[in-house]
Amino acid sequence: MTTQRLIGNKELTPFLPMIYVAWADGELDEGEITSIRNVAESQTCLDAKDLDVLLSWLDPESPPSATQLNEILSSVRDSARAMPDSKRRSLADLGSDLAGIQDAEHEAVRKALLDLEDALGVVGSELTAQILQEERPVEPLRPYRELEPEPAFDRDAMLALLDGKYASMHQEVRELLSAPIFEYYRELPKDEFREKVLEWLQVVADAGIGRKAYPDYTKDSPDMGEFCAAFESLAYFDISLVIKFGVQFGLFGGSIYFLGTDKHHKKYLDGAASLEIPGCFAMTELGHGSNVRDLGTTATYDAETAEWVIHTPDEMSRKEWIGNAACHAKLATVFAQLEVGGERYGVHAFVVPVRDDNGETLPDVYIEDCGHKLGLNGVDNGRLWFDNVRIPAENLLDRFASVDADGNYSSPISSEGKRFFTMLGTLVGGRVSIAAASLSISKSALAIAVRYAAMRRQFGASGEPETPILNFRTHQRRLMPLLANAYGLNFAMRHLVEKFLNKTEETEREVEALAAGLKAWASWNNTHTIQTCRECCGGQGYLSINRFAEMKADSDIFTTFEGDNIVLMQLVAKSLLSEYGQQFQDLNFFSTLRFLADQARAQLTELDPVTSRRTEPEHLRDASWQLELFRHREKMLVASVARRFKRRIDDGMNSFDAMIDVQDHLVACAQAHIDRVILEQFVESVNACEDKDLAAQLDTLRQLFGLWHMSQDIGWFQENTLIEPMKARAIREQINLLCNEVRQQAVHLVDSFGIPDKCLGAPIAFSPVVQPKRYTESAAE
Repeated sequence: MTTQRLIGNKELTPFLPMIYVAWADGELDEGEITSIRNVAESQTCLDAKDLDVLLSWLDPESPPSATQLNEILSSVRDSARAMPDSKRRSLADLGSDLAGIQDAEHEAVRKALLDLEDALGVVGSELTAQILQEERPVEPLRPYRELEPEPAFDRDAMLALLDGKYASMHQEVRELLSAPIFEYYRELPKDEFREKVLEWLQVVADAGIGRKAYPDYTKDSPDMGEFCAAFESLAYFDISLVIKFGVQFGLFGGSIYFLGTDKHHKKYLDGAASLEIPGCFAMTELGHGSNVRDLGTTATYDAETAEWVIHTPDEMSRKEWIGNAACHAKLATVFAQLEVGGERYGVHAFVVPVRDDNGETLPDVYIEDCGHKLGLNGVDNGRLWFDNVRIPAENLLDRFASVDADGNYSSPISSEGKRFFTMLGTLVGGRVSIAAASLSISKSALAIAVRYAAMRRQFGASGEPETPILNFRTHQRRLMPLLANAYGLNFAMRHLVEKFLNKTEETEREVEALAAGLKAWASWNNTHTIQTCRECCGGQGYLSINRFAEMKADSDIFTTFEGDNIVLMQLVAKSLLSEYGQQFQDLNFFSTLRFLADQARAQLTELDPVTSRRTEPEHLRDASWQLELFRHREKMLVASVARRFKRRIDDGMNSFDAMIDVQDHLVACAQAHIDRVILEQFVESVNACEDKDLAAQLDTLRQLFGLWHMSQDIGWFQENTLIEPMKARAIREQINLLCNEVRQQAVHLVDSFGIPDKCLGAPIAFSPVVQPKRYTESAAE
């Protein structure tokens, strides 16, 4: 069997494409080849000699070699070069055209070709394009902005909308981060990295940004919005800097500001704001974690010397994970059990010196470095022990409680529980800040991944350039819902900050619960977003220079510090269960039983059962329906967990064990609540937007946010007959359509985050490849 007998035979030329396809992919089994052979054998258009040659090429016992197949392919391509593209249709058409015959001529040959095509099970022009494609066109590498269509909205206007009320502060920080000193330093030794972060922090302090945390020492309710905005925008850069910024100005300085009085403000705040007095916030203990109320460190008042004696009674009471403690802090705000005259009055805060001006540890204070961590190695976390350390009586931060010279304790808040929650409630800003930083880091990850996906090409139709991976549905389904999350969370955070800045005694518990829930939601979303974006960038995402490694390592801790997320979500749920619920409430539900009984008797208004079957796009995308469904889920979950909890109490179970028994249900309640809050703020922001182009983009993102989060809990909705299977399928179809709609403007939507290119840092955010040194060096030469 030689190719000359086949290729040189004009009568067999029409069959060349069929023969090549029959063997080329190696996907036909022996039975299928035999079937094709039988079709060929039945043809009467060929004489016996030509038929014998054709059948020899369709013998499953004697397949052609790779070289012979290449010769056939080259012959087909050589013959096809003179043909116009319009002629390149089906295999039968291609074979006829190669032989130069018309449809009317040699009808028997054409019939044979069609029969063989049917036997192969292939139709259409795509296969002929694959055969004739000699080399795929290569698109030149171009910046992502040259590849995308013009934005359908004003990106500057979108940035201003996202930045909100404190846009000028966001811009001030962005400009500061453009200074030459703010460069990424990867793989620095731990000690060098800590000093570099301290250097950066000094620049921030010199710019007056730390002072935003306490702009007027005499105000009880300063506008902290600028500080929150600064924290959020700093998170576009190195996250160690963000955390050290939060520890110094937010936690250390903030605790003095909120828990201290004028004498403390005058003595410490200027130094805290300028970084002349570096400090730390010593609350967390090894053995108590989130259970702040039962901290072991003691502060005993000595009336004879008018001093407090700060003491670590056992190893489980050592202060753990204290930022700034290992290297730089001179002062610590220490939370300890206050004891006067043999009586304990609960946890209070004290200013305790830990180092002298030369950086030497003070007597009876013991400090140990926590060591190298998974991330955030620019923050010097340490452990603290106090061996009967004496401090002046005035070092008690006494805004909410004081002790006179004779050792008499007094407080404007008589209840120990309420006093405890009030003191901790003043520090809820830490959770607000972590939620905001989580959002910024998610935006950075999305900006890198979406830009890269718009440039990076992979696969594609025959004869066409490779396709940007952002055009693949699987890629869109991974990234576009996360982009919708970022926009929705942005508006929810603006809502939280506004409520936080304007909270009253009546709204304080609501704000604390909202901060806890959004901190948990945002940090979980951040962890998932970074991982997904890393995967979507393939091997390039694994390179340190493209920042996913440091973003993952540095922000992973967000899910557990400032409160473990699972604990925070339970606290959110408890605040939903009772008008007396509060974020820092202990585990006793003695004040909620009457409310729970009412909840257990409550009858929810059922949704119209017809809506569970409606599938038209206008209905599925409708904001009112999405909100109604989210609100209904939240109400049903709260009512059902209330019934479960009360039933256990009625059966004699204590409240602690009852709570443990329904913990998973509590977390589901909290998740539904935060989903609803974000969607609600998304809808309100769209409705308030006067720019029609912006509103249109935002509403598409809102539609995707609502349907995506329904799909993530579709089992619950179907279990409770709120969505029928037919509607669930329609939701999935709409998600696919919405992902593609969002993709059309995705690059412009991430550009609208306003992240400075220098902060974004990752080379793949600007080019689909990282240039090896041998190219960049030769180019420089």
